[in-house]
Amino acid sequence: MRPMLLLRPILLSALAAATVLVVGAAPAAAQGTPVYPWCAQYGTRGGATNCYFSNLWQCQQAISGNGGYCYENPFYRGAGAPPPGERRRLRRGDG
Repeated sequence: MRPMLLLRPILLSALAAATVLVVGAAPAAAQGTPVYPWCAQYGTRGGATNCYFSNLWQCQQAISGNGGYCYENPFYRGAGAPPPGERRRLRRGDG
């Protein structure tokens, strides 16, 4: 019986440590896929689209020799832009 009494505090300590680890390991905030400002449309008849360009030069280099064109990503809101629906309402005279 004696070894069982010594084992009880060790098991309780291990259980407490495991609980702290599980509770403390909260998932991080979800990070969405970044949206880049430029897209490339390869070819002219239903070719592939790539919207992973940080600037126009990168896009132009990607399509050079392949054909196609670059255009502004319609889903790009700009750095620091408020999410849709949270835009500041303008009052008269705020222009």
